Amino acid sequence: MELNQIILKEFDFSFDRVITITRVEVSENGFNAKVFVSVIPLENKEEVLKILKRKVFFVQQKLNHRLRIRPVPKIEFMEEGKTEQAGRVEELLKKVKDMEKN
Repeated sequence: MELNQIILKEFDFSFDRVITITRVEVSENGFNAKVFVSVIPLENKEEVLKILKRKVFFVQQKLNHRLRIRPVPKIEFMEEGKTEQAGRVEELLKKVKDMEKN
């Protein structure tokens, strides 16, 4: 929740993009967290991930101030591949359905 708020308020992404944190995987020791991000349209994902990775220290500092847990996990932004796969499956299902109509 806090991470999502930081990205929404502190980053100047244009309105033609939807950025979603799909899941977070925290290591067993709690020191590291992989934050999976989905970007729509897909053409913008490289640019968005590059910006997030470049500003990870800034995001980490904001989280350190907002969260009351110690240690705050070290963040690594990752591309969410499952969203793309789901979109492709839906696209294929639609094609099959359209073919059945004909």
